[in-house]
Amino acid sequence: MRRRPTSTVDAYLTHLTVERRLAANSVAGYARDLARLGVFADRAHVAVDRLSRQQLEELVREQMSDGRSPRSVARAVACYRGYFRFLASDGRHTSNPAEDLRPPRAWTSLPRYLSVEDVDRLLAQPDAATARGLRDRAMIELLYATGLRVSELVHLRPGDVHLEAAFLTCTGKGDKQRVVPMGDEAADWVNRYLRNARHELLGKRASPRLFVNARRGGPGLTRVGFWKILKVYGRRAGLPTAITPHMLRHSFATHLLERGADLRAIQMMLGHADLSTTQIYTHVMQHRMRAVYDRCHPRA
Repeated sequence: MRRRPTSTVDAYLTHLTVERRLAANSVAGYARDLARLGVFADRAHVAVDRLSRQQLEELVREQMSDGRSPRSVARAVACYRGYFRFLASDGRHTSNPAEDLRPPRAWTSLPRYLSVEDVDRLLAQPDAATARGLRDRAMIELLYATGLRVSELVHLRPGDVHLEAAFLTCTGKGDKQRVVPMGDEAADWVNRYLRNARHELLGKRASPRLFVNARRGGPGLTRVGFWKILKVYGRRAGLPTAITPHMLRHSFATHLLERGADLRAIQMMLGHADLSTTQIYTHVMQHRMRAVYDRCHPRA
């Protein structure tokens, strides 16, 4: 799959980066899906921008049979539709063979999230008497309090966090900025980290990031680095499943909805472009209500 992209693929990726201003991670995802499209086109002995509707349907079936999740294949289908739409609008293609290409049915499973008790156990794991433990406690508190994506968390700068007013600004997908409130508890832990730990972790180094790596001379804290930190604390807390940063994001949204938060307000805090993305959490609530009913009603 490490083939050189065709010029039309290059042009589309440039369009996504420059004109649509998608985040680097999103563009990388599109590039991977288009690389698969290119490999398929090579096997079919046809230029990638000349694939037919029938061939695209064959590729979708092939990806499903290879074990890719319906959600991943659906993302690839959306990529192919956008690519051929770009070719048509740019005059490079007379029609769009992917115009009404259908993605597979999405997973019926719901987002995994932690209970409030699980979150409490997780938050109790870092040793706040150490600089590293204080940093970790502040990061986990802030992630749960705001529902940020982990990439948004690790790229925060000190100036993005307004502790007295209890809100922060972050840059999400597509370089879109949003304002997110935070609770007093998270603000207090971030303040303690700034006063007592960040300078110690930095030593003589300087960093534009709010949360810094504990390693002297090491790179900045990364998404993978934070995921490894979280995984260790999840094991220590005895959580039943392998925890991921996104589970804290799901927990943030689910716990807000359980306590009566407006769905559109949750959408704005999560940075979802479309309300339909946020509506998955209403399904979480319906699923939970059904489980409670089945467990508690005498004639269930």
